[in-house]
Amino acid sequence: MNPNRIFAYDEQVLIGIYNPGSGRAALISELETMRGYLDADETDLRELTDSALNKLATMSDAEFEAIDFVPDIFDDDESKLLVN
Repeated sequence: MNPNRIFAYDEQVLIGIYNPGSGRAALISELETMRGYLDADETDLRELTDSALNKLATMSDAEFEAIDFVPDIFDDDESKLLVN
Protein backbone atom coordinates (compact mmCIF):
# COMPACT_ATOMS: atom_id res chain seq x y z
CA MET A 1 0.00 0.00 0.00
CA ASN A 2 1.29 3.43 -0.90
CA PRO A 3 1.70 5.58 2.24
CA ASN A 4 1.29 8.74 0.12
CA ARG A 5 -2.41 7.95 -0.21
CA ILE A 6 -2.89 7.98 3.54
CA PHE A 7 -0.10 9.97 5.19
CA ALA A 8 1.36 13.33 4.21
CA TYR A 9 5.09 13.34 3.58
CA ASP A 10 5.84 15.00 6.94
CA GLU A 11 3.71 12.38 8.70
CA GLN A 12 5.70 9.64 6.97
CA VAL A 13 8.95 11.19 8.19
CA LEU A 14 7.56 11.41 11.74
CA ILE A 15 6.48 7.77 11.57
CA GLY A 16 9.90 6.79 10.25
CA ILE A 17 11.56 8.43 13.24
CA TYR A 18 9.27 7.02 15.94
CA ASN A 19 8.23 3.64 14.52
CA PRO A 20 9.76 0.98 16.78
CA GLY A 21 8.96 -1.68 14.17
CA SER A 22 6.69 -3.65 16.44
CA GLY A 23 3.29 -2.68 15.13
CA ARG A 24 0.72 0.07 15.02
CA ALA A 25 -0.06 0.07 18.75
CA ALA A 26 3.63 0.47 19.63
CA LEU A 27 3.96 3.36 17.18
CA ILE A 28 0.89 5.05 18.64
CA SER A 29 2.40 4.67 22.10
CA GLU A 30 5.71 6.17 20.98
CA LEU A 31 4.01 9.14 19.33
CA GLU A 32 1.81 9.75 22.38
CA THR A 33 4.88 9.66 24.63
CA MET A 34 6.77 12.08 22.40
CA ARG A 35 3.74 14.37 22.25
CA GLY A 36 3.79 14.60 26.03
CA TYR A 37 7.25 16.19 25.90
CA LEU A 38 6.29 18.94 23.46
CA ASP A 39 6.38 22.52 24.69
CA ALA A 40 3.32 24.73 24.29
CA ASP A 41 4.96 26.66 21.45
CA GLU A 42 5.60 23.53 19.36
CA THR A 43 2.20 23.77 17.74
CA ASP A 44 3.27 22.60 14.27
CA LEU A 45 4.78 19.37 15.59
CA ARG A 46 1.79 18.87 17.89
CA GLU A 47 -0.63 19.25 14.95
CA LEU A 48 1.46 16.91 12.79
CA THR A 49 1.58 14.31 15.55
CA ASP A 50 -2.16 14.61 16.18
CA SER A 51 -2.89 14.17 12.49
CA ALA A 52 -0.74 11.05 12.27
CA LEU A 53 -2.25 9.65 15.49
CA ASN A 54 -5.78 10.21 14.20
CA LYS A 55 -5.00 8.37 10.97
CA LEU A 56 -3.31 5.53 12.84
CA ALA A 57 -6.31 5.21 15.18
CA THR A 58 -8.75 4.79 12.30
CA MET A 59 -6.86 2.03 10.50
CA SER A 60 -6.57 -1.63 11.34
CA ASP A 61 -3.35 -3.42 12.21
CA ALA A 62 -3.58 -5.25 8.88
CA GLU A 63 -3.88 -1.97 6.97
CA PHE A 64 -0.89 -0.57 8.86
CA GLU A 65 1.21 -3.67 8.19
CA ALA A 66 0.43 -3.42 4.46
CA ILE A 67 2.01 0.04 4.22
CA ASP A 68 5.61 0.27 3.04
CA PHE A 69 7.14 3.17 4.94
CA VAL A 70 10.54 2.81 3.28
CA PRO A 71 11.24 6.24 1.75
CA ASP A 72 11.61 6.52 -1.99
CA ILE A 73 14.88 8.41 -2.34
CA PHE A 74 14.25 8.79 -6.05
CA ASP A 75 10.98 10.69 -5.63
CA ASP A 76 10.10 12.94 -8.58
CA ASP A 77 9.89 15.94 -6.26
CA GLU A 78 13.52 16.91 -5.67
CA SER A 79 12.61 18.85 -2.53
CA LYS A 80 11.77 15.55 -0.87
CA LEU A 81 14.96 13.70 -1.66
CA LEU A 82 16.52 12.22 1.44
CA VAL A 83 19.93 11.69 -0.12
CA ASN A 84 21.96 14.35 -1.96
